Amino acid sequence: MEGLIKAHGGRLVNRLLEDKARDEAAARAKGLKKIHLNDREISDVEMIAIGAFSPLEGFMCKDDYHSVMDTMHLKSGLPWTIPVTLSATADEAKGITPGMEVALADKSHNILAILSVEEVFAHDKEKEAIQVYGTSEDKHPGVKKVYEMGEYLLGGKISVIKRPEHAEFNDCRLDPKDTRALFTEKGWKRVVGFQTRNPIHRAHEYIQKCALEVVDGILIHPLVGETKGDDIPATVRMKCYRALIDNYYPKDRVALVVNPAAMRYAGPKEAVFHALIRKNYGCTHFIIGRDHAGVGNYYGTFDAHYIFENFDPLAIGITPMFFDYTFYCKKCTGMASYKSCPHSSEYHIILSGTKVREMLRSGICPPPEFSRPEVAAILIEAMKGQVQP
Repeated sequence: MEGLIKAHGGRLVNRLLEDKARDEAAARAKGLKKIHLNDREISDVEMIAIGAFSPLEGFMCKDDYHSVMDTMHLKSGLPWTIPVTLSATADEAKGITPGMEVALADKSHNILAILSVEEVFAHDKEKEAIQVYGTSEDKHPGVKKVYEMGEYLLGGKISVIKRPEHAEFNDCRLDPKDTRALFTEKGWKRVVGFQTRNPIHRAHEYIQKCALEVVDGILIHPLVGETKGDDIPATVRMKCYRALIDNYYPKDRVALVVNPAAMRYAGPKEAVFHALIRKNYGCTHFIIGRDHAGVGNYYGTFDAHYIFENFDPLAIGITPMFFDYTFYCKKCTGMASYKSCPHSSEYHIILSGTKVREMLRSGICPPPEFSRPEVAAILIEAMKGQVQP
């Protein structure tokens, strides 16, 4: 696949065991101590295994853990902004020492992988909360998740015996090696990635199509791992994405692929993290809009743009494409942003998320300048009977 962007660190990691090695590991794992994974850790196992988290080959050891928090780089010097860790309670960690192997299991006790333990070390939850999420408040969903984790962290490489099973979107589950093959087949050399955990409205569509003007194709890459309870379910979102692509996008220039990662809600730190993941999937460019991966009022509107100034562009490798707040302007009679529209806000159609949800629950379509009617119809059907929280 010559010509495609290199994976982060230069090599696409593969920690999936096959054939005899898998069978031998599965037999060996039955006699090992088990650590049961939460939903985010299960997603992380898959992301490590398929190379989406390249160059990581397992869960972080102490030096990388603290280096990422202190410098936004791995100890090797590669940019990296989010700790990828496996936690254990004091009881679970008891008796686990470097050099041991432990089995990693899901909630149904299925063994997914073997961890070759390199280190067992203290989980500095308060430092992680403040330095990754910018707050120690447990109202922040990412911080809450950190506080719920165990007191110890287990670092080491993983060998994956069985991938997590997925009942949905299997036609859209392509690994980084697969998307890279797809881009090569399509002849795409410049590919822009788009991260989303929400339905795509007209503002999103506008920035995607602006990006399409300067690249060969777009990877619409919705996150379908663990999200907040009040986020719109992935099944509903996928219907929206398909309707939009079927009716409004050039099909030969769009790929819809799901991202099995869990959401962290780490704002600017996660914007960089998301860019590096898309680099591993073969994207050369990545869209960063307003409040990327944000939640509540924890981050500034364009903090996810400014954070990239802290990195050597060559070390990041993927090119960020920064977009301002976008909207429909009645005076311009088209989509625009504050960078391109000279008119006052009275001409702009901007709806809050709360207002849109109220309209959808009431069976009212938002104006077509805000949402495509096909998307609104899907959301209205999904929200029937929902009570305003």
